[in-house]
Amino acid sequence: MDLRIFTEPQQGATYDTLLSVAKATEDLSFDAFFRSDHYLHMGDVDGLPGPTDAWITLAGLARETKRIRLGTLMTAATFRLPGVLAIEVAQVDQMSGGRVELGLGAGWFDEEHRAYGIPFPKEKFARLEEQLEIVTGLWATEVGKTFSFHGEHYDLTDSPALPKPAQAKLPVLIGGQGATRTPRLAAQYADEFNMPFASIEDSERQFGRVRAAAETAGRAADALTYSNALVACVGKDDQEVAHRAAAIGREVDELKANGLAGTPAEVVDKIGRYAEIGAGRVYLQILDLDDLDHLELISARVQSQLK
Repeated sequence: MDLRIFTEPQQGATYDTLLSVAKATEDLSFDAFFRSDHYLHMGDVDGLPGPTDAWITLAGLARETKRIRLGTLMTAATFRLPGVLAIEVAQVDQMSGGRVELGLGAGWFDEEHRAYGIPFPKEKFARLEEQLEIVTGLWATEVGKTFSFHGEHYDLTDSPALPKPAQAKLPVLIGGQGATRTPRLAAQYADEFNMPFASIEDSERQFGRVRAAAETAGRAADALTYSNALVACVGKDDQEVAHRAAAIGREVDELKANGLAGTPAEVVDKIGRYAEIGAGRVYLQILDLDDLDHLELISARVQSQLK
């Protein structure tokens, strides 16, 4: 079971804070550092000092880390033109020596679009599908040849399809709870399917849909990695769990019901139940980015039992 650290910087974080978390992620032997791609805070927080851009952040971290994988859960297709996104991600992959993964989603948070003047189209899923075809098509085009695409939303003519990522196949992540179109897209384009903030039962059901879609598309169901993203709140005892829950404005019982919360033994047990339904990777949503002791505890008392 791979454990990855997943951050939500729009809630309030500087680049230096993210760098500290990424370095701790590497030092404590976690598999990867991922971040959300949002420009506006959510809920009862001020979001100060303001948003950081996902791919600018990852470019910086690419040069300041050596081992961990780096990526997004999820970049919004509404934020960037697909040709530009392909260039950005390929460049960051080159800067990292081939450690980048692209999570790509349709985009959903209309308020952040209004706040920063980003168009928020009514039909988003069709745009996502075209973006996936374009980005992966650009990367797969042989050097010296060109790539063209003529769709309903995007039109590319004789693109040189450069630069290329450092990796021969840069992993693409698709996630979500849609019952039909999401599994189909995952089967066609994804190397990993991620189920965000879902129960074991809902995850098992969606994993089954993706596996069936992969087989229908002529892929082995096990060709994809299946993962979950879950909020983490771990403490050495009940008092520490309660303290960490209060620090992020959440209730312990709610966190235990909907995430990975409790003592290390409780969290190891719950991760094991996700593993039983096919999850091979968990993204630990860390909401208090100043609490590096939290990461140390998870590394020493949870991750060590999952190897």
